Amino acid sequence: MNPILFTSTNLRAQAVTFREALLKGLAPDHGLYMPKEMPVISAQEIRMFSDMPYSEIAFTVLRKFLNDQIPDDVLMALAHDAYNFSIPLERVYERKYVMRLDHGPTASFKDFAARMMARMMQYFLKQENRSLLILTATSGDTGSAIANAFYGLENIKVVVLFPEKEVSARQRKQMTTLGKNTQIIALDGKFDDCQAFVKRAFADPALASLNLSSANSINIGRLLPQSVYYFYAFSRLAKNESIIFSVPSGNFGDMMGGLLAMRMGLPVKKFIIATNENDAFPKFMQTGNYKIIVPSVNCISSAMNVGHPSNMSRLFALYGGVMDERGNILRPPQREIMRRDIYSTSVTDDETRATIKEAFDTYRLLLEPHGAVAWAGLQRYLNENRIDDTKDRICVTLETAHPAKFPEQIREILSIDPELPDSLAEVEKKQESFVEMGNDYDDFREFLKRKYG
Repeated sequence: MNPILFTSTNLRAQAVTFREALLKGLAPDHGLYMPKEMPVISAQEIRMFSDMPYSEIAFTVLRKFLNDQIPDDVLMALAHDAYNFSIPLERVYERKYVMRLDHGPTASFKDFAARMMARMMQYFLKQENRSLLILTATSGDTGSAIANAFYGLENIKVVVLFPEKEVSARQRKQMTTLGKNTQIIALDGKFDDCQAFVKRAFADPALASLNLSSANSINIGRLLPQSVYYFYAFSRLAKNESIIFSVPSGNFGDMMGGLLAMRMGLPVKKFIIATNENDAFPKFMQTGNYKIIVPSVNCISSAMNVGHPSNMSRLFALYGGVMDERGNILRPPQREIMRRDIYSTSVTDDETRATIKEAFDTYRLLLEPHGAVAWAGLQRYLNENRIDDTKDRICVTLETAHPAKFPEQIREILSIDPELPDSLAEVEKKQESFVEMGNDYDDFREFLKRKYG
């Protein structure tokens, strides 16, 4: 069986294998890689997931895309090593659950993608005796997850850019206390500026000698592992019925992982894409018009402060459309089919705070701002679609970060201090080290050339 090939959303680059797509990060035409065809996981295979640990489900799903690019025994070992933590599915009421993706080493859902991606990259680079410089932008949890996943690897160096004023202190410390092969830069700008710097660097001839790659969700190696926990949730909660997922969405990588899972055969009734006040996509779903938000709105769900999600071009491609990297629609997607699969809504900061309080007071459910956006989105969907508001309908919202990462908001809203997991408690004692930089790409380029050229 031939391996799945990956094509660019800009349609002007040659199709490549997963290995090539993973190590390149961004396609040469500045598009994002997508599977040329979608492998299928049969209903029988999905039923078998109920008896498998998470790592074996990950092996089964990823193997569909890789075929023999990584030997089965190696891929299984990488999955076992990456997924050595729990994935609680917390029942809230009836068959309504919160999937807590915050039990990994950086207390964020980004651990699921970053740890597996790092291990696959390391495998391929060792085979080829190559090294890489990873550039990544973060609006919150990506940076710490990527820095942690690649920390100490011999042939990979990591540079992370974050918006100086838009991450919590604990999120920052998870990045800035590592050192070794990680370099953290605080940019005087927005997340969209950080992301633009990374994309521009990939296309910059002056940096061509640095062997650059990406670990943002623009990299298909981040996206594919994120499809796995949707299969996991279904395997633990459902049998023959379909399921509803509510996903807090900023750069739309998490959501795309779920949509890929659905295209592979996962029985999903509806995806709820819940954004904060950066509502470009909900407005597109309502009107058919897509308008980038510049600058992005600074909300308490900080990791979702994205005015133009990078993965929007992938979402459009999945539904037959074409969007370039600047957000221009070159061919509209099949919006009616998109609306069949997706319900999208925007949640304000006031609604986010009210949701945190109501969920705790009613169910003793502790949510942080991003998970609260997803929970609010689910409640809104059920209120508007009574046919799905039944005690038997399985609904899962994704809690993407540990509440202790946002102690200021939790204290303000609930007057309690969330208990620190061990991974965060250790960070508090460590010394920070990072570079502060103005919002000037030329300065960033010269920094990279001096340090890594």
